[in-house]
Amino acid sequence: MQQTQTRIGEKGRIVIPASIREELGLKIGDEVELRVEENELRVSTFDTRLARTRERLKKFVTPGKLMSDELIAERRAEASRE
Repeated sequence: MQQTQTRIGEKGRIVIPASIREELGLKIGDEVELRVEENELRVSTFDTRLARTRERLKKFVTPGKLMSDELIAERRAEASRE
């Protein structure tokens, strides 16, 4: 984990040092999300958020099965009961 200090420039701009951009895999033109969490500014990319979401959903996924197939089977079973 890198740590550095910087100043807020004109128009509220913050420069992310090259070494930190490299560590995070950020490139010029990348879109990032900014959010305040526990009174801290967090910067993340879409890929980072997607990876985090996939990790959280792993506990709901049965290996070798598609969630869409499970949902369709549930809906069909529900429809047959009606």
